Amino acid sequence: MATPHVRYQLHLHSAKIVRAALLLLACGAVSVSAQAQKKSLTGASRSKSGRVKSVTVNNLPGYDDRWLHLGMYVAPNFSRYKIEQSAAAYPRVVNGQDVPGTGVSANSVVSPGGSVGFLADLRIGNYGALNLAPGVSFLTRRIEFKQQTGYQPGANDPKEIEDQEIGTTQVDFPVLFKLKSERRRNSRVYIIGGVKPSFTIGGRKKDADLTLLEASRSDVALEYGVGMDLFYPFFKFSPELRFSHGLTNLYVAGNNDVYSRSLQSMKSNTVTLYLNIWSGR
Repeated sequence: MATPHVRYQLHLHSAKIVRAALLLLACGAVSVSAQAQKKSLTGASRSKSGRVKSVTVNNLPGYDDRWLHLGMYVAPNFSRYKIEQSAAAYPRVVNGQDVPGTGVSANSVVSPGGSVGFLADLRIGNYGALNLAPGVSFLTRRIEFKQQTGYQPGANDPKEIEDQEIGTTQVDFPVLFKLKSERRRNSRVYIIGGVKPSFTIGGRKKDADLTLLEASRSDVALEYGVGMDLFYPFFKFSPELRFSHGLTNLYVAGNNDVYSRSLQSMKSNTVTLYLNIWSGR
């Protein structure tokens, strides 16, 4: 029912004015009740007979009102190089002369790794946040080299092609923007994206013959992903799947071995499952 305008209420009899006032009060009470129900800290699940089966409590009330949230993460990942082979890998003609190639083909192999670090969310409005997640990653990327079909190795070429791997320990400084959905009781979803600069602080060499390839010590990657916030009484748990695509060519052409000469580009490519734990205080 539409509420009468004030200028029409002036022409009503006193009884009608009272009824209109009562109607306004009832509408106000319904509105307040609806808001209270929306913000209620508990929700009851009832059977068809009306009996209460379970009660759901909103955990961490007022959590989103704070401007800063801190936490930590553990993140298993799977990483590889996105590679491009050089012209030197194949036979070619240079200045009218036939030049043999290296005789090998390269394929990137997906390898497992892991990351650990800290989290900080700076609230931007009701649904946004600036996410900072400095951490340390332990990565091993492998490239498999095989002899090309029909290639006859020369005297200086290896008789048997072996895999090459680059093991690194790097520090990451992701700067990401997070866009969150409306909270539904104790859960919500979000999307996240931004850039991640990385710097190598150490390498791992197990076998000199398996670590002839070199990679640049700094990288910048584009990252994006999706996650879910799960609210518990004393903390928030946020599993998140994130994809990373390197923008920097990490290939270093310093070595003259058959592996290095067969490549011209190596870019990082990583899929990471972040297990984020946020403090409830």
